[in-house]
Amino acid sequence: MKGGTLIFIPTYNEATNAPLMCGEISKLGLDADLLFVDDSSPDGTGELLEKLKPEFPRLTVHHRPGKLGIGSAHAGAIQWAYDRGYSTLVTLDCDFTHSPSDIPRLLQALEGADVVVGSRWINKESLPGWNLFRLALTRLGRFLTKIVLGIPQDASGAFRVYQLGQIPRAVFGLAQSRGYSFFFESLFIFNRNGLQIREVPIVLPARTYGHSKMSARAAIHSGWFIFELLFESIRKPERFLLAGKPAEVEAGLVDPQDWDSYWNSPDQKPGEGAGHGIYDVIAGLYRRWIIRRNLEVELLRVFPEGSRLLHAGCGSGQADAGLHRRFRITALDISTGALQLYSRNNPAVREIRHGSIFRLPFPDGSFDGIYNLGVMEHFTEEEINRILAEFLRVLKPRGQMVLFWPHARATSVFVLGTVHFVMNRILGKTGQLHPPEITHCRGKNHAWDMLGRAGFRQAGYRFGPADGFVQAVLHAEKN
Repeated sequence: MKGGTLIFIPTYNEATNAPLMCGEISKLGLDADLLFVDDSSPDGTGELLEKLKPEFPRLTVHHRPGKLGIGSAHAGAIQWAYDRGYSTLVTLDCDFTHSPSDIPRLLQALEGADVVVGSRWINKESLPGWNLFRLALTRLGRFLTKIVLGIPQDASGAFRVYQLGQIPRAVFGLAQSRGYSFFFESLFIFNRNGLQIREVPIVLPARTYGHSKMSARAAIHSGWFIFELLFESIRKPERFLLAGKPAEVEAGLVDPQDWDSYWNSPDQKPGEGAGHGIYDVIAGLYRRWIIRRNLEVELLRVFPEGSRLLHAGCGSGQADAGLHRRFRITALDISTGALQLYSRNNPAVREIRHGSIFRLPFPDGSFDGIYNLGVMEHFTEEEINRILAEFLRVLKPRGQMVLFWPHARATSVFVLGTVHFVMNRILGKTGQLHPPEITHCRGKNHAWDMLGRAGFRQAGYRFGPADGFVQAVLHAEKN
């Protein structure tokens, strides 16, 4: 980064305001360049700005071929600022609801923060002169972004300062919206990735110059998009996270079950993927609210904090998020797609390895413990015997193992079987919501017979209401 500050303002029909804005910003005496992005304003805003360049030599004007969306203007300006090495970016509107006189306060607040947001919700008198309808609409947006998405800051405003020198460029690429919803989607992503966000109180008077450009259709779309983000964050939380540690791919490793096709499967076409989408949301909620808690309770009961653990067949790792501050976890999977998802969901993981659970790439006695969730059911009993032999080999003497193994009488088995019967036999649709489950745990005797023959000693077994009668939880010790 070469450093320097850029002030960015998008325009559409701002011929009256744009010259005034240039003058007010110039009076601040800031060491900053000024960028306007105009969407071919019919009132000639772009051409008027070009004529102002002799008066304002640090002014740059970009002309776009049409009204392409406020979010796309901001996204483009952010990338333009990165390309030219600016360390700080200020963004605000041109209609003077954002007062340029507040820019120095926002810049001063950037010390020790990644993003500074001008907030309408810190002081009570921040929205003077607003009519009841607009006030109600704005408060509804505040309620939805705070309660539904969990964003504590003022999420829908464009008055912000970004410390580009500290923010990974890729984090902005995670935002997909190109309309007004860009603002709360980007702030949602910043919070998910742990950026330091600070708020500064500002006053937004009722528009004196011009009128709001947000149509009723855009407002409805933004409201709906809040719920789309919620469902997507449950179904696919890694979509909002930066990639973590990359896994070194083991050359020549063959995946006979083709798990990459499951973890890397593209989104379904409209009208064909409703069942998959609903299943993903339900499965995501189940992993985050039930499995994650049960896994943490079980591992903390079995393993001392600081233990070196192997998550063998880690998948996307949605349930592991809270474990890395307590244990030194190595995540292993044969699917590179799964490992990419795991690294996003678990940036604090100690190690990520590409490998097969039939031939673990670790020396004998490497781990204090091994665990997995929903892995064993995808293999035959002969294959499970081979897997257990490898687990036994890499465990230290008296090492512990925890397996979450779906029970033959699990509620999930019944529900998935019923849904697949309706989909495949009655509706005539092909495909599965979930990879085939070959071998379920048939009870305590069945489980301990297999584990005992592999060289493990029984240490605990439970199957009950804690997870809705889904997983048999087996705790075994290396004999």
